Amino acid sequence: MTSDPAALLDADFGSLPALMQLWGELRGDSTALYDGTAQLSWRDAADQIERLAARLQADGLQRGQAVAILGTSNVAYALVFLAAIRAGGCAAPLTTSASPQQLEGMAHDSGAIHLFIDSAKLDELGDFKLPIENQILLSELDAFMAPPGTKAAPFEPGENDPINIIYSSGTTGIPKGIVHSHAMRWRQMAGRVTHSYGAGSRALTSTPLYSNTTMVVFLPSVYSGGCVSIMGKFDTQKWLERAQDEKVTHTMLVPVQYRRLMEYADFGRYDLSSMQVKFCTSAPFPADLKAEVLRRMPGGLIEYYGMTEGGVSCVLAAHEFPNKLHTVGKPAPGHFLKVIDEALQEVSAGQPGELVGKSPTMMLGYKNQPEKTREGYWIDPADGSTWQRMGDVGIVDADGFVTLVGRTKDVIISGGFNIFPIDLETELAKDDRVVEAAVVGVPSDQWGETPVGFVVLKPGVSEDALEDIRTVANSRLGKTQRVSALHAIDEMPRSHIGKLLKTELREKLGA
Repeated sequence: MTSDPAALLDADFGSLPALMQLWGELRGDSTALYDGTAQLSWRDAADQIERLAARLQADGLQRGQAVAILGTSNVAYALVFLAAIRAGGCAAPLTTSASPQQLEGMAHDSGAIHLFIDSAKLDELGDFKLPIENQILLSELDAFMAPPGTKAAPFEPGENDPINIIYSSGTTGIPKGIVHSHAMRWRQMAGRVTHSYGAGSRALTSTPLYSNTTMVVFLPSVYSGGCVSIMGKFDTQKWLERAQDEKVTHTMLVPVQYRRLMEYADFGRYDLSSMQVKFCTSAPFPADLKAEVLRRMPGGLIEYYGMTEGGVSCVLAAHEFPNKLHTVGKPAPGHFLKVIDEALQEVSAGQPGELVGKSPTMMLGYKNQPEKTREGYWIDPADGSTWQRMGDVGIVDADGFVTLVGRTKDVIISGGFNIFPIDLETELAKDDRVVEAAVVGVPSDQWGETPVGFVVLKPGVSEDALEDIRTVANSRLGKTQRVSALHAIDEMPRSHIGKLLKTELREKLGA
């Protein structure tokens, strides 16, 4: 193996375990992992990853088998994630916000024989037992590891070996396990070092390690020998303090976190001048919020659009294209996008339709669900190639930039007309009395479906203003688009990674 990590990263395919071992030798005392309390150098991290991997192998972990992890993100969690990969298995981080029944389903689906869990989650589950044989507290990794100096048996990954299983953030039923390969992650992450990642980079993560969102900065930092600074839970002031004190160079934040930073009264007191690149993904990122972040936060701003399943990834370097902030950018190099109609036929340029994409970064499939995997594909009738259905409705402009106009499942069909909620939400959010808005379709005897809106009102604004807000918005909308009712809500329901949960809004209406 070459001792030049740059040469390894330039290869079409390589080994993450080999890279971690190399960085352990080259980076030595430099910090690899930090969570505000625990800190590990690259030398110690590499050693503990080896010892954990050796114990997993001794316990019978098979090639490609999952290692389940459940708890709040910290250094111990990151070590287990990486050790599972080093041992020849794959990391299966479970969603902490899932119900016990969903966790039971994910644990069974993963096929794991090891579950690493934190004490808080164990206490929360109480008498509910997850169906995994070996359960190890994350706080007791030292006792679980093989003795100091132990090396795991060699593992040379193949391109189609699984590297992780990311469970989808579905709100009902058992989340689907999205299986990624070593080749997919290599193509996705090794190239990311071009975004100024390197041995001197320090990335701050504040979304959970069970989310693919977090992988956008976690994995490329590991691949490039940098430092990952982990926040177990986002807190505006603590994030600013850590970004300043640790001289953070890279971060991933979801839109709701950017909004909280921009609204924080003392934001301007913190020195963020070390920031080189900020990323955003996972939820719609309003153009006005992008513009404010560009004005007030140092460093570049890059938005990624895509799915955990793969397909097309679009990239918007917002600092380079300030006139395209309403878009999610253009397909990344080697990524391809088509727009299709309800009959699954391509539409003409500039017309809205369902987005489908293909790229070198496609999932292997859903764990144990080949039928669901196939349901997510579109087969191009022209050449038989397989494309991932993205679940979004979008428009591609003359410059190749993509504007999202809604989710396919959220399109409201009222009186035979397709209504895209984002158009209505944009008009409602223009009102100075509104912080943010969401629109869902509800059954209507007259129209089939009708749009109903929810708004978070600014402090001091009374609910008496709702009817006027609705009237003003409707005056700017087409006759078929008008909001039939408007409700005030204290806070929009969101997932741990900031996705708006419209199913919960519909449930509120039903209640």
